[in-house]
Amino acid sequence: MVDGPVVTVRGEAYREVPPELARFAVTVTARDRDREATLTRLAERAAAVRVRLDGEGAAIDRRETGELRVRPETRRGTERVIAWHGSVTTTVTVSDFTALGELMLRVAELDQVEIAGPWWSLRPDSPTYREVRHAAIADALARGREYAEALSARVTALVELADTGVERPMMARMAYAGGPEAGGGPELDLDPQPQSVQAAVQARFAISEPVLG
Repeated sequence: MVDGPVVTVRGEAYREVPPELARFAVTVTARDRDREATLTRLAERAAAVRVRLDGEGAAIDRRETGELRVRPETRRGTERVIAWHGSVTTTVTVSDFTALGELMLRVAELDQVEIAGPWWSLRPDSPTYREVRHAAIADALARGREYAEALSARVTALVELADTGVERPMMARMAYAGGPEAGGGPELDLDPQPQSVQAAVQARFAISEPVLG
């Protein structure tokens, strides 16, 4: 327990920085009255996506297969199956944005492919988060000193420091349905979305005896 006067302040910091990563999702679909035919087509189209992504080499930082779905379509009001639907999604992560638009369009050229994204973000271990937290602490200290000076006192000790959290940026998305019907030779220029990061702390400082009046 602290004897003497204490001042409690909130420190905040805000930064807007370029993104470090972009992710987009590639979903292939298949539909047929026969389940085996649906699965075969789905496997073939998923393999075509893998081959196309393999050809991009170092342009891709990471890729991972996500949701696989196979479901029956039934006649209304009955359980009679009239078709089977299948889909599989692959998420692609890149850090070089110079050819991102071209990469997405090349993948979207494949049959029965839907592209969603990009989602812009910072790396989970981005130094920006540390920088913003440090700036929030510095802001809290500056505010504490200002309040103390207003009372003709000075900050003598830090009593408590609480992190109220770092606000991570939101991620935007777009969608593009590909396939032969999409037309030939499109171009797609993408502007990376700036990432806003905000941090806040609450600090309690012990101060010397104020001079009032």
